[in-house]
Amino acid sequence: MKLPGQDAIARQADEHLVTHRVTLPRKVVEHPFRQVAKRLSIALLVLVVTALIVYADRDGYNDNAGGGVDLLDAFYYATVTLSTTGYGDIAPASDAARLTNILVITPLRVLFLIILVGTTLEALTERTREEWRLTRWRSTLRDHTVVIGFGTKGRSAIRTVCATGLKKEQVVVVDPSSKVIDAAAAEGYAGIVGDATRSEVLKRAEVHKARQIIIATQRDDTAVLVTLTARQLNRGAKIVAAVREEENAPLLKQSGADAVITSASAAGRLLGLSVLSPSAGMVMEDLIQQGTGLDLVERPVVKAEVGKTPREVADLVVSVIRGHRVLGYDDPAVGRLELTDRLITIVRRTPGTQVTPDVRPMPPMPRNT
Repeated sequence: MKLPGQDAIARQADEHLVTHRVTLPRKVVEHPFRQVAKRLSIALLVLVVTALIVYADRDGYNDNAGGGVDLLDAFYYATVTLSTTGYGDIAPASDAARLTNILVITPLRVLFLIILVGTTLEALTERTREEWRLTRWRSTLRDHTVVIGFGTKGRSAIRTVCATGLKKEQVVVVDPSSKVIDAAAAEGYAGIVGDATRSEVLKRAEVHKARQIIIATQRDDTAVLVTLTARQLNRGAKIVAAVREEENAPLLKQSGADAVITSASAAGRLLGLSVLSPSAGMVMEDLIQQGTGLDLVERPVVKAEVGKTPREVADLVVSVIRGHRVLGYDDPAVGRLELTDRLITIVRRTPGTQVTPDVRPMPPMPRNT
């Protein structure tokens, strides 16, 4: 099935080179050469202003070489005065020239040195620190969660996953909007600006080392392309995608998604349930909102539960996962629980309760020193 606009997106991806950048949870500094060029321009402006001041009061200066002070002499005097303490070959002789040196030339000399020495070294040091931090972050990033799209669906997905114990340092957001990525960085997430349908953008997010990929794009055709690209880069990651139209769900599963959520249909079913039973709707809303009230949790069977039936477990068991099958708690095929089974249970989250998902630890992302 061909989706609307798929050809247009493919042509746009071929015709335009999409720029992308990595944004860690802090303000990205400007490129060092651009910073140096900007400060050098300001320093040259200070030099020109100083030379024009000296030239305007040229009658108040003496040149040991003889003759008057011309424009070239004014620039020479400004250069050696701002960069050093001067050579004394051209010196202010009149009271006005000396007063100008005290009140104007000396502050300009201090400003000149601050611009060229202080801020330039600061810019180079800051950029070096940023590059080192980015390199170290990439080298330690693995088994993380990549979220494609930081809209309403993407934000809700991140909050739900983080509510179960996932650290913000384990989340990387990919979105084509720089403003959206800046907002994600402000909340503590690393971000990649770029089109996620392009493999080089996903490589920047280290998708090939990710454990989970959440695709929450605004368009179904974009979700299909992103899923295809992500699955090609990472064969073992769990990919969950959201689509608007239910008819596109099979196409996403064929593209490599492990689970597909139809946002429009899910919202419609919740609306219908709330109409039939507002209380049941409130319970469902509580279940899908992780971190408060009732939570749905997937966990392994512990040794003390082996040999028991789902009804005999202390937690409220909803389903049993055995191999690749999801069985209801009352399914006769379940029988007795086995050590390799996994349970989907309903637990009540209290302020002192922490339900942590079964995830492997990841080295923390480097922070500023």
